[in-house]
Amino acid sequence: MHFDADSIRQVARSAEAVASYREQLERTGYLADDGLASMASLAVTLGRPLLLEGPAGVGKTALAKALADALDRDLFRLQCFEGIDAAQALYDWNYHRQLADLTANRADDVFTEKYILPRPLLRALQSDRGAVLLIDEIDRADEAFEALLLEYLAEYQISIPEWCTVHAKVVPVTILTSNRTRPLSDALRRRCLYHHVDWPNAEREQAVVALRVPDLPTDVTQSLVAAVRKLRNFDLMKPPGLSETLDWAEAFAKTPHAAWNAAWVRQTLGCVVKDAMDMETVLSRIAELIGDT
Repeated sequence: MHFDADSIRQVARSAEAVASYREQLERTGYLADDGLASMASLAVTLGRPLLLEGPAGVGKTALAKALADALDRDLFRLQCFEGIDAAQALYDWNYHRQLADLTANRADDVFTEKYILPRPLLRALQSDRGAVLLIDEIDRADEAFEALLLEYLAEYQISIPEWCTVHAKVVPVTILTSNRTRPLSDALRRRCLYHHVDWPNAEREQAVVALRVPDLPTDVTQSLVAAVRKLRNFDLMKPPGLSETLDWAEAFAKTPHAAWNAAWVRQTLGCVVKDAMDMETVLSRIAELIGDT
């Protein structure tokens, strides 16, 4: 296969952009691999929403926070749940103020901007310096709510029938996350870029711990990460995620005279095990966590 000079330069520029995003994210304390950094770069460059899927605790939500810091943008978060609707996600009207002004004859039209209560999507569109919008755990909402998002995801606008159509002042960087508790609609997927975020390998998880808890000795970091990775293979109801790994690492770093042994692990299991049945399972297998790593 032949590559001309323009193609080679284009590939080089692309690689530089990915490296730049990876470095910017790392400065915020977030370690992204090339695949994730590439999709984050494209989401910003192309102005397209980015859908992140993967198990809970792998750093999907944290990416939005890191991007907001790296890009120096406002962060708005919409936590999805069953039954969420437009009034909680897009906008609502200040009915009390409308009624008060109508009663006092202070307004002829109460469907104007001063009566709007902006919710996360509208606030992201109205941000003067640009925003990162996190639509977290979209799989917890229903398909009807997904349909409400389609106009925003496709056009970066919200139509308010009583007032007007609000367009983005600066196109928001939009991150959607899903733990795959239910399938998402094709309509939503078509409007998004996509990346599957899986558990990091041992080397990357150790690097994350070293970056976020730099006081932890290297040998303890290796042992602790190895133990967490074993826990993920114990068929637990709630496998520990990266945040649990970091909690455990910080607990060790802040415990005077801590030693990596069965007693300390047993005493601090609540940092990484969050279910009573899981706790019973792990307590019976403590020796496996302390064994050769």
